[in-house]
Amino acid sequence: MYKIPESVLVVIYTEDMQVLMMERADKADYWQSVTGSKDFPDEALQVTAMREVQEETGIVVADQPGAVPLSHLSDWRVANVYEIYPVWRHRYAPGVTKNTEHVFGLLVPNAISVTLAPREHVQYRWLPYREAADLCFSPSNAEAILQLPHHLAG
Repeated sequence: MYKIPESVLVVIYTEDMQVLMMERADKADYWQSVTGSKDFPDEALQVTAMREVQEETGIVVADQPGAVPLSHLSDWRVANVYEIYPVWRHRYAPGVTKNTEHVFGLLVPNAISVTLAPREHVQYRWLPYREAADLCFSPSNAEAILQLPHHLAG
């Protein structure tokens, strides 16, 4: 089964603009925010974002006790179209070379617990937003993080 070339990028951050960064398990020194593709073509982007956040970090986004409220997940209304890195093209149908990435932000409490999916990430760090952007391997991820002050200002 091939990946769908439509994905989400979720910048997870705290009120004081600390950003969660995770190192990929399949590529050493590749640091990123939460990313992931739709599971099926009609999956709502918000659902994709919620699912990927939970799968990759263990953070539950829902209107229920113990979860990050759904109102803390915001669609930043940014869509990046980019060339899929050749190293990952085998995951997509033959001939698919571009992906559309939709950017979301997720405001979380400072002391939130993170549980990484070991098949996806090997370690994480909380960093001030500019340092987090500098650490990103993906230009679109870095740009999204640099937009954080704009989104916090509202």
